[in-house]
Amino acid sequence: MRKLWILPVAGGLVALALCFYSMPGYNFSGLICLAAAAVAVCYWVLFRFPKKIFKWLRRGLTGLLVLGVVLAAVTGGLIANAGKTAPDVYCEYVIVLGAGVNGTEPSLILTERLQATKAYLTENENTICVVSGGQGDGEEITEAACMQAYLTKNGIDESRIWMEEQATSTLENLEFSLDLIEKKTGARPVCVGVVSSEFHLFRAGLMAEKMGLTIVGIPAKTSWVSLRINYFLREIAAVWRLKLLGR
Repeated sequence: MRKLWILPVAGGLVALALCFYSMPGYNFSGLICLAAAAVAVCYWVLFRFPKKIFKWLRRGLTGLLVLGVVLAAVTGGLIANAGKTAPDVYCEYVIVLGAGVNGTEPSLILTERLQATKAYLTENENTICVVSGGQGDGEEITEAACMQAYLTKNGIDESRIWMEEQATSTLENLEFSLDLIEKKTGARPVCVGVVSSEFHLFRAGLMAEKMGLTIVGIPAKTSWVSLRINYFLREIAAVWRLKLLGR
């Protein structure tokens, strides 16, 4: 039987997937491993049959994989470029996109976004900050309330922090935050700063563009390399879902 080495590789990928699924925040890496295992099994099946049609099927599968890698690489480059160091631009308003809360404490990803927010607000003393995020599973308070508590505890005046506590997605973060600004000021801004993880800013920019909004990306650097890779790969898939499905 040809290509017997493929089966142990597939088994190893499944085992690795189970390891990822056992760690909070790494589900997408697990999904990629399962997908890779499935592709490996497909190749093993196709290599078992010598008929010409299976040879063409192998070539077709290989072509699809190459195309996928090329598209992923191009998309990844755009995501990486959008997450570069923030430009030295003053924004009257910045929107902080929420992330997970562990009980009442910010997760690592959210803490890093808040650190970037604090640094920007400290350098731009007239900027108003809109913290945006509702309450999800396992969260005892809203993400917005958690962010407000962190920022006030770390020296940011509460009067500079407006809370938007209903959003459950990036699109709602932007829409509801703009609604809040308009409600408080009577005007809807056409350009705002957006604080999020470096891997998230490109997709946020695509959503903002569809709304007629220009954003200044303020990236929060993800300190754990493994998490950065996991979320970076997930963002590639999320960008294509947005392009193909509009969400």
